[in-house]
Amino acid sequence: MQDKKLKAIKIILAIMIAIFLAIVAFFVFQEFEDFLRRIFIYMAVLAFIFLVLGIVLIVLAVKADIPRKLKIYLIMVGASAASFLTGVILHNLVYALMIVIFGEGFWGEGGDEAFFFIVALIVAPLMFVVGVIGSVVGLIKKS
Repeated sequence: MQDKKLKAIKIILAIMIAIFLAIVAFFVFQEFEDFLRRIFIYMAVLAFIFLVLGIVLIVLAVKADIPRKLKIYLIMVGASAASFLTGVILHNLVYALMIVIFGEGFWGEGGDEAFFFIVALIVAPLMFVVGVIGSVVGLIKKS
């Protein structure tokens, strides 16, 4: 049973790395604006899949009989994946809510909600990269 869980963890981790790279590419290559507009819905679906896989990875890591450090890194990967889309959604919800409550001039010239924006675009990706590196090293040591 543990071999199946470990194999599932490896497959999910590989898929998550591929999705992460696609999402990063979407944000990095902003000069292809027309192309990005056409694929936005696909990227939104990928972000949702990324969230779901993150939750599945957390559950599998908690239930698997693996070394503690590896478990922590896998949970870190799952939590970062879950916090990315959650941060994006909360960023937009808080931004809109403050405009509804306080009016359009609330944010000032070009102002924006910063906390969830930073979580989604800086903290979550850094946490993902650290978690992936630790997980890959841990999985190699386990094999």
